[in-house]
Amino acid sequence: MKYTQLGRTGLKVSRLVLGTMNFGPQTDEADSHSIMDAALDAGINFFDTANVYGWGENKGRTEEIIGNWFAKSPVHRDKVVLATKVYGNMAADGDAWPNHDKLSAVNIRRAVDASLKRLQTDYIDVYQFHHIDRSTPFEEIWQAIDTLIQQGKILYVGSSNFPGYKIAQANEIAARRGGTIGLVSEQCLYNLAERRAEMEVIPAAQDYGLGVIPWSPLHGGLLGGVIKKEVEGGRRASGRAADSLANTAIRAQIQAYEDLLDKHGVEPGEAALAWLLTRPGVTGPIVGPRTGEQLESALRAVELELSEELLAGLDEIFPGPGPSPEAFAW
Repeated sequence: MKYTQLGRTGLKVSRLVLGTMNFGPQTDEADSHSIMDAALDAGINFFDTANVYGWGENKGRTEEIIGNWFAKSPVHRDKVVLATKVYGNMAADGDAWPNHDKLSAVNIRRAVDASLKRLQTDYIDVYQFHHIDRSTPFEEIWQAIDTLIQQGKILYVGSSNFPGYKIAQANEIAARRGGTIGLVSEQCLYNLAERRAEMEVIPAAQDYGLGVIPWSPLHGGLLGGVIKKEVEGGRRASGRAADSLANTAIRAQIQAYEDLLDKHGVEPGEAALAWLLTRPGVTGPIVGPRTGEQLESALRAVELELSEELLAGLDEIFPGPGPSPEAFAW
């Protein structure tokens, strides 16, 4: 495994991030523990989750699965850089009591303690804001975070799904307050098929020293060889990938992508991950394996070297939007 610093911090993290969103809803606890064992054995030390994972009436279940894994061996917690998230409504029926969601100081305090209990740990390495809160000023948010850092409950803070201007606003207010490091990472939707983050989010993250952690690196399976699987094994696409392939232009684009990778003898899913690892500012993509085989495929991407010819071909099929303001100004 290869490692890098998380943004401007001294924290060393693996170039792949283990995403746990499937733990509970699609992968049972025993298999989830096996995947975490295999990830740690392979050198992945950065695990990502969220308090709402488990979804519906099972919100919090994913954190509980991770907590039970930590409880099996104290060595696990010592080796893992643990990231979770706050913002979502934790009520099973979706009807949150006032102040039981978003980023008010009272909910941040409540949510941290609840996550710590489920995770069976006394600290969280990277506590991430899952979404912007338009109702809560950053002065209040940072005051709550400063208290939690002083209490030793969290070490670093990251954002998720933030636009570039909110990254700037958050860190400018943190700097004015003094004594807080501000955001150190941004977790955003970013992959070959969805490159809008290159316009402002990633440049903002780079300017403010945030590590970029792309989620959905295969764009809901669309970049994982979906047409090839359909032809060879009769496995039809589902979810976001199926919706996308219903568009003839997108299907032609994905066919060109798979044809290019077939020409170079590279597996589509591994190429999509390897491409992200070449992008400026990227710490590492989140991989969310449902099985051990999917984890093994992701691990091969770390060692995969993409030729300049192949990178140019990928850019031709999936052209990025270009930087801001040129992308929209002229």
